[in-house]
Amino acid sequence: MAVSPVLVVKMVKNSAVQVRARLYDDFAEHNIVLNSVINYWWANNLPPAVKFLELFDSAIKRTINEVMPHKVLNLKYQVEANENLEDASEISIDLISVSADGVSFKIEEGSISLAGLRKVEDDFEAKMFSATFDHVIETPDIVLKKYKEMKS
Repeated sequence: MAVSPVLVVKMVKNSAVQVRARLYDDFAEHNIVLNSVINYWWANNLPPAVKFLELFDSAIKRTINEVMPHKVLNLKYQVEANENLEDASEISIDLISVSADGVSFKIEEGSISLAGLRKVEDDFEAKMFSATFDHVIETPDIVLKKYKEMKS
């Protein structure tokens, strides 16, 4: 029986999102510290929900590459927000599937919710947004070579 690699994505004390990948006894872990990145996005007038999803993809890609260097990551998740992503102040993400070079990851925890991404007016009326994102993210050859060197 083959051992499936495992991916865990969870909230840590409402101040960080933890991404952890494990294969046998090898693991990698990265935290997205929310206060720091949200303050940066606010200061630079960037849409926090959109930027968080970009960072989320990148953190998963990097974490998995550290335990299992791969060329292609397939990442599928459901996103719900209280407004279109550019204006959302709350989002929820549910991982559906993750695979690296065709090897599927078991998702032990994969749901997170973020609130307070953007200040809203008192008369704010939510316009629910829901979408499924299905990303195919490639690792550049030079980066893949570095990850493989790190593993050897």
